[in-house]
Amino acid sequence: MRTSSLEVISTKQQRIAKLAKEAPDMVFTTLEHHIDLDWLYTAYRETRKDGAVGIDGQTAKEYEANLMENLRSLLNRAKSGTYYAPPVKRVYIPKVDGSQRPLGIPAFEDKVLQKAVVMLLEPIYEQDFYNCSYGFRPKRSAHQALEAGWKKLMDVGGGWVLELDIKKYFDTIDHGKLREVLSRRVRDGVIVRLIGKWLNAGVMEKGELSYPKAGTPQGGVVSPLMANIFLHEVLDEWFEKEVKPRMKGNAFLIRYADDAVLGFECEGDARRVHEVLPKRFGKYGLTLHPEKTRLMDFRKHRGKDGDKGGKPGSFDFLGFTHYWAKSLKENWVIKRKTAANRFRKAVTELKEWCRLNRHMPIDEQQQILTRKLRGYYGYYGITGNYRGISKFCDEVKRLWRKWVGRRSQRSRLNWAQFGKMLKQFALPPPICVHSIYHRAVNL
Repeated sequence: MRTSSLEVISTKQQRIAKLAKEAPDMVFTTLEHHIDLDWLYTAYRETRKDGAVGIDGQTAKEYEANLMENLRSLLNRAKSGTYYAPPVKRVYIPKVDGSQRPLGIPAFEDKVLQKAVVMLLEPIYEQDFYNCSYGFRPKRSAHQALEAGWKKLMDVGGGWVLELDIKKYFDTIDHGKLREVLSRRVRDGVIVRLIGKWLNAGVMEKGELSYPKAGTPQGGVVSPLMANIFLHEVLDEWFEKEVKPRMKGNAFLIRYADDAVLGFECEGDARRVHEVLPKRFGKYGLTLHPEKTRLMDFRKHRGKDGDKGGKPGSFDFLGFTHYWAKSLKENWVIKRKTAANRFRKAVTELKEWCRLNRHMPIDEQQQILTRKLRGYYGYYGITGNYRGISKFCDEVKRLWRKWVGRRSQRSRLNWAQFGKMLKQFALPPPICVHSIYHRAVNL
């Protein structure tokens, strides 16, 4: 595609965003005309090519063999209303708590069309979303959410923290209520019809087809945006417009997809919100987990002479345990470390990988383990968590030595022999990628 075409698409998105920002109450009734062949081609380019295939078994490479003809056909079917949304293929991945998370894998062509619709809707809803929302949004990340939460908690001395856990959120989104929420901003017939087809596409699992009456399958390209739009209505807007004005002290919300924490300066404010939250979510067909949704005193330690003795509580958010501890300068600060369940899960997965791949050539094992470690450092390597990532690095070495030493009866490795092997096949040392000290050096 020519650069000028990419610029045209970017200009279209900017115009949509400008209109949405200037008219926050406007309902968009004509949007589909923006989707043309260049728009679909851009969507194709931005669609992941190495993902799992859907129920039709078609790969990205096969689709690309006759790309422009396939895109023209897709465009015609989408606009004429003859497009058929195939069922998603359901697979399961393990969650940190040991349960299974269902994922829906659409067909490749479906992913392309979903991406095209996301490219159209995102400029609108980005103008509506609040700064408290970080998940699945352009130029936003989990680390930004963690940083924002840390700063706000430090500002109020920890305060009272309300952990929010929605029971099977992606599986229980009410289709009717979602359509109702969408209609407040978008009523373009083609776009609404496509979204309806995806919601009703059905799920193929072990050869059996079912049609859930609720939920947006995780794994679908359009699902994260739909989920964000729904929670924006259910939680974000309600909190900003109705809850915060009624609070006696400072209050804040940090949300990443369906993971959220609410912070309060005053205990009374926190308890009032804790009481009304189940009713608020129930109004939209959602249920809060009674055990995982909890309110805690997270005020900083005040010592024996303070009005609160003992240690404050701790809570987990986005894979990190947040807790109070003393800094090197003997000041009380909020620190973060890898959550225990996330650490155990990572070690268990690594152990299984080492066991299954112990006969792979050592240099290939080293390359893959290097990527795994760098990925781990890339997420968990934050300020104050050097000990956590170092511990994981030690576990990698321990498990690698153990399973390389079980390649045969004669290949047992003691630590001295393994040390020599590491000199030849070195693993990356721990590094806090997201360190405030690194940022200070680069300023």
